[in-house]
Amino acid sequence: MAAPNINLRDPVLYRILHAEHPRTGDKWCIYPMYDFAHGQSDAIEGVTHSLCSLEFEIHRPLYDWFIENLPVPSRPRQIEFARLNVTYTVLSKRVLLRLVNDGFVRGWDDPRMPTIAGMRRRGFPAEGIVDFVVGVGVAKADNTIEVGQLEHTVRDVLNRKAARRFAVLDPLKLVIENYPEGQTEEMEVVNNPEDASAGTRKVAFSRELWIEREDFMEEPPAKFFRLAPGREVRLRSAYFVTCREVVKDAAGHVTELRCTYDPATRGGDSPDGRRPKATLHWISAAHAMPAEVRLYDHLFTRPDPGADGDLFADLNPDSEKVLRGCQVEPSLAGVPVGETVQFERLGYFCPDLDSTPERPVFNRTLTLKDTWAKLQAQGKQG
Repeated sequence: MAAPNINLRDPVLYRILHAEHPRTGDKWCIYPMYDFAHGQSDAIEGVTHSLCSLEFEIHRPLYDWFIENLPVPSRPRQIEFARLNVTYTVLSKRVLLRLVNDGFVRGWDDPRMPTIAGMRRRGFPAEGIVDFVVGVGVAKADNTIEVGQLEHTVRDVLNRKAARRFAVLDPLKLVIENYPEGQTEEMEVVNNPEDASAGTRKVAFSRELWIEREDFMEEPPAKFFRLAPGREVRLRSAYFVTCREVVKDAAGHVTELRCTYDPATRGGDSPDGRRPKATLHWISAAHAMPAEVRLYDHLFTRPDPGADGDLFADLNPDSEKVLRGCQVEPSLAGVPVGETVQFERLGYFCPDLDSTPERPVFNRTLTLKDTWAKLQAQGKQG
């Protein structure tokens, strides 16, 4: 066999070590080195194209030489490309392994992890991931993609396809004093305004409701248009309500809002044409389902983790926040793991693997706000 004319160092082909192997124990003491085994393994397994990151480029001459000079059943081809680096995260397996082993995350499928399992558990649809990869393309030079571009692509898919549902993450009780006690109505609510074929659903409405605590302010600033004492707002697909009284506990915390409603505004429109400046989502207190909600954010606090030397010092302590006592629409009990829905006005969420019928758990996939698309639009205008 002729020596390879590829300007190589004298390659090491085998490693001999008299020690116990984690998989084969002491059955063997000699193992082929990666450079020697790579091409042969590909050929034996019928791999046509071995796609590698750029650091394998200098190994390709040896890969090709072994393929040409050994009796292998096929001729695979090695092609190198740049890693897909994304801001606010890391893709190094060594670092990801430490994140798992040291308990910084729940496991390889933790929704904060940049693994396929992690992204799917977080609720990223396969179509969104594929569209992102196709959109950024394949490069030969190292580059870093804004994580906002990934989120924008995923939002685009979810906005078109995700069903809308009501959920209240920080519940504040609203009592409609002039609504008949014991009465329940069913309101017709659109499932997805972007998709007429998605139809509508029935949502129970009653005298006592849950609304988001942040949708009320006792002393609102000038640009706060949601509920306040004496102010009228629209309840999505239901009625107009006006806050008449604020109930507080002994510590001065608001515990309940006493309101009145206009029966003529059923469905969310007024016969006299008046238009409240805010529309709130809500859930009937008698029909709500308690749930745990996990809010996820970037795993690191800076776009280039570790640039100052200590990567783990840049871990985001608020990358996961667990909310208990949330109230969600009862129809969410039937949403399967792997399906993402939009909690109206709050973001996109999906059931977690930990979810059970008795204790539903939802992961926030993304917020509704798309800052990356806004920045792109501003850049084009500039």
